[in-house]
Amino acid sequence: MSNVRGRGLQANALGTFDTVVMAVAGSAPAYSLAATTAVLVGAVGLASPAALLYCAIPMLGIALAFSYLGRIDVNAGASYSWVGRTLHPFLGFISGWALVISATIFMVAGSLPAGSMTLALFDDGLADNTGLSTAVGGLWFVVMVLVVLGGARLTVRAQLVMSGVELAILAFFVVLALFHSGNALAFDWSWLGFSHFDGVGGFASGALIAAFYYWGWDVTSNLSEETRNSRRTTGLAGLIGVGIVFLLFEAFTIAVNIILSAKQIEANDANVLAVLGDEIWPGWGGKLLIVAVMLSTIATLETTLIQVTRSLFAMGRDRTMPSALGRVHARWNTPWVAIVVVGTVALGMLIASNALGTVGDILTDAISAIGLQIAVYYGLAGLAVVVAYRRTLLTSVSNFVFGGLWPLLGALFMFWVFVESLGELSSAAITIGIGGLAVGLIPMFWYWRQGSDYYRPAKLDASRAVETDYVLDEAAGPRTPFYEGLPTDF
Repeated sequence: MSNVRGRGLQANALGTFDTVVMAVAGSAPAYSLAATTAVLVGAVGLASPAALLYCAIPMLGIALAFSYLGRIDVNAGASYSWVGRTLHPFLGFISGWALVISATIFMVAGSLPAGSMTLALFDDGLADNTGLSTAVGGLWFVVMVLVVLGGARLTVRAQLVMSGVELAILAFFVVLALFHSGNALAFDWSWLGFSHFDGVGGFASGALIAAFYYWGWDVTSNLSEETRNSRRTTGLAGLIGVGIVFLLFEAFTIAVNIILSAKQIEANDANVLAVLGDEIWPGWGGKLLIVAVMLSTIATLETTLIQVTRSLFAMGRDRTMPSALGRVHARWNTPWVAIVVVGTVALGMLIASNALGTVGDILTDAISAIGLQIAVYYGLAGLAVVVAYRRTLLTSVSNFVFGGLWPLLGALFMFWVFVESLGELSSAAITIGIGGLAVGLIPMFWYWRQGSDYYRPAKLDASRAVETDYVLDEAAGPRTPFYEGLPTDF
């Protein structure tokens, strides 16, 4: 492979529609529902729809934070750069590291269901074979590594096919569920309230799992250096993505409460969606939703690879990690060293995960551990936007609410969930979650001592950035670094 040091990623490769698709695919609606519903029901019971609702509100605040920060700093590292330039470089590195670790863990947790769902299309018995699921999931993972290696345009084309079919199937089953007559329970508005939570700790553990459902929409920010008019597009796409997946999550968790019994959910913890499909449309329903889950899982492996490799690319470029990670392939304009390294590490972890137990056991601890890491880097981004926009928050009501108050409340919610859930999680989940973050202290202090310029940042201030970075439409070319243009290119 050839490479050029200092070469950038492929500019203007993605448009607004492409980026919205990536945001939805990043949250992986079908995968999240299949793999996480049993975990969520186990934690909060009938309050699953409420956990998703009350997590969506602060999550929108974090999406607003990413939107506002993306307007003043276009960087493939996203929160890694923003937090480092507003709060402190150490916190910025931990923010980036939290994404790297959570994404790497997910690629293991996500590859297993990709394999088991593929096998389930042929034989339900094979899907419970962890070794075989690992082999098939590993094959899918390698395919996605090659697609991501081929560049942003190839990646989004593959994503349009996979996510398009997935969303069509999910929408079809939402309609079928409305007319389903065989109910285990009647709909109850209390499912959207607080009465079914087992105290404050129960609510916190449910919210932590719900955060995992939504996680992934921020891949749009990691693609900012490859997106047309990214200062507007990436933030808008993230907000639209959160809105779309929220509606799907609520529709399906309510359907699970109505149609499935607690025993059915517990007995099918690795794929509740297939059982729901069989109940709604006996015979074909389960198979179709298995296809949706399989496509969703493979699609989100792709978006997660993008997130972690773009983050590592930014770190390598800043020399806060080995500089080789910042190398870009001369032909494909992708950070090929980061992709190869992540692919190799994730495959090794996937093979090692066979010793941990069944697919369901692995997913339960991995989801909770990832939730802790998500809470850290989302929460830090929510604080960062308040600091970056502190001089402009009082200039308008929209700046105060959308650029300050809502993101701040989102950040406080994330930190509260992190602290409260520690008493509820298994020792394995806490060890993976906190231990993974602690490992990041080693490269952080090493490269700080090496004198990386990242640790002497130019402070991010929205009042100055808007003045200096704005370029009039008529004066800007398609490759102008700070091109504002129209709000979107729809």
